[in-house]
Amino acid sequence: MTWLDRFLEVQAAERGAALNSLLAYRRDIEDYVSHLTAKGIDPERARRQDIEGYLIACEALGLAASTRARRLAAIRGLYRFAHEEGLRADDPAIRISGPSKPKSLPKSLSEEAVDALLAASETLGKTEAERLRDTCLMQLLYATGMRVTELVSLPVSATRGDPRMILVRGKGGKERMVPLSPPARAALGAWLDHRDTVEAEATRAKGTPPSPHLFPSRGKAGHVTRVWFHGRIKALALHAGLDPSTVSPHVLRHAFATHLLSGGADLRAIQTMLGHADISTTEIYTHVLETRLRDLVMTHHPLAQSDEPG
Repeated sequence: MTWLDRFLEVQAAERGAALNSLLAYRRDIEDYVSHLTAKGIDPERARRQDIEGYLIACEALGLAASTRARRLAAIRGLYRFAHEEGLRADDPAIRISGPSKPKSLPKSLSEEAVDALLAASETLGKTEAERLRDTCLMQLLYATGMRVTELVSLPVSATRGDPRMILVRGKGGKERMVPLSPPARAALGAWLDHRDTVEAEATRAKGTPPSPHLFPSRGKAGHVTRVWFHGRIKALALHAGLDPSTVSPHVLRHAFATHLLSGGADLRAIQTMLGHADISTTEIYTHVLETRLRDLVMTHHPLAQSDEPG
C-alpha cells in the first residue's frame, strides 16, 4: 500500500516522529490492511463501516481499549493524510469515536525505595566502570525525570563543564532544559572522568574518533540501549531488595514528578521538566498525591479506625 510509506515519510520528516512511533504506526496499519484485504476490501477505498468493523473485530479478539484506541489513531492519521494530500475525496475515519480508556494512576516509588535503588547502583557493578556508569544513569534519571530514550542517547556535549542544567532533546525534536541535583552532578563528573580516559585510550590505540554519546556502547546504536537499561534497572531493584516488577525507568520518571509535587514544586515547572506538551498530562500526579493522602488518613487517623469489640 503506497499510502503507508508516504504517510510514514511525512511523520518522520515533518513531525519528527521517533523510530518507535513509526514502527508502531506501521504495525497497526499493516494489521488493519491485512484485515480488510482478507475480506476483499481495498483499504484505499474503505468506508466508515469497514473501519468500524475492524475495530469490532479487535474488541472480539480481546484487545485492550488502549490498544484499540492506538490503532484507531493510526488509521485516522492515515486517512487524514490521504484526504489532505488529495489521495481521496473524503475522510472515512473522521467521525469514528474511539473506545473509552480507563484512567489509571501512574505507578511510583517511595523516597525510601528510590534511595535503595541509588545505593544499589553504587555497589552492584563488578568493576569500577560499571558502578560509575550505573550511578550516573540512576542519578540523572531521578534528578531530571528524563524518558529512558532521552537518557541513554544523551550526547556527551550536553554534559560538559559541570553544568547546573542540561539540554535534553525530547519527543518530536523538542528541546528543554532540566536542572541537575548536586548528587547527579557529582555522579556525572565521576563518570565523565572515567569515560573520557577510556575514550582517549581507545583513540590512541585504534585511531577511532571518540564517541559522541555520554554512555557509549559498541552496539549498532553507539550507546547503551533502552532495552539494556530496562534489564539493568531490574537487576538494581533486585540488588536493593525491591520487587523488580514494580521498578522501571518510567516508574522512576513518575517518582521524580510525584516527589517534586509533594515537596511543593509548581505544576507548570514539572510540566516543563518532563517535556509534557499539555498541562493535563502533568495534572495526573495531583491525583496520585490525593490518593496517597487519602490512604494515609484512612490508615492512620484515629477517627478512620473501625470500632473493634473490647
